[in-house]
Amino acid sequence: MYFLNSEEKKHLLKGYLPKSREIHIDEDLRGWNWNQPPLAPIYDIKLPLYEIANKYCSTCRDVYLRKVENVKAKQNLDMILGVIFHEALVNFIIKAKRLIYINGIGKCNDVFEELKKVDFSPLDRRKDLISPEEMEDAKNKVNFIWNYEYGQVISRIQDVLSRQPYINEDSLISLALPVVVEQKLDGSFLGLSKYLSADAFTMSEPMVVDLKFGKKKDFHRLCTTGYALVMESVFEFPVNVGCIVYGNFKNNRLIIEKDFHIIDDELREWFIEERDERMHMVFEGIDPGLAEECYDTCPYYADCH
Repeated sequence: MYFLNSEEKKHLLKGYLPKSREIHIDEDLRGWNWNQPPLAPIYDIKLPLYEIANKYCSTCRDVYLRKVENVKAKQNLDMILGVIFHEALVNFIIKAKRLIYINGIGKCNDVFEELKKVDFSPLDRRKDLISPEEMEDAKNKVNFIWNYEYGQVISRIQDVLSRQPYINEDSLISLALPVVVEQKLDGSFLGLSKYLSADAFTMSEPMVVDLKFGKKKDFHRLCTTGYALVMESVFEFPVNVGCIVYGNFKNNRLIIEKDFHIIDDELREWFIEERDERMHMVFEGIDPGLAEECYDTCPYYADCH
């Protein structure tokens, strides 16, 4: 799901990347200027990135309840399934890399055979959280994800092997699987948690990637923007392009849509404004009040009402 098809790669290489180089990004909004306004944190507290990027609750009262009132809400089904599907994808990519290192270039057929075996451990760890019917449905969807990734990755490996007769294992992985999953980042320069995990960062097509299961929301781009700012603060190189991968299941198929976007001044300013508002609310203990309209699956609905 993190790998691009030929059409997506053309859009990125001939569209978004050249445009991202031409567009002017205000130096004050680059992550490496974290020590001065507007990026310098206004309070000495650390927030997880999702506390800033998620705006399902329009007043962000869920953040207030978690951070100020210490309310622990139970995960809803969508949240549990999202974690399961995300872990399944991560496990597949890590397993593919591990098998290549263990078996070597000469035994790629063994890699392919072993990789067919679906890892259901993300479901096993949560079997007490969902019903048997929901578990069976989740299992089928994990199968869809695994089989889709299998086809994508095997094709990429075979393509590289056919063109590079003297390649070694490390180089094969860098060319066929040029993605770091669960990229660990220290966001403390920007007033964020020291233990952030970006869903993925691709090396061959330099961009930060976030995976979502569900409906598209405009504030989802805050997540890639936040990770881009953190990467700039830690590594001091520009991160200009983000991509949100949307996975949905329809008619026994996995449907994938990718939202490429340039992480411009507008998105950066939006993220900083949201961060400062959350910090102010949490530090001062300000209750933002009920949202005018609550979403159906809000895990804090009972605590709010």
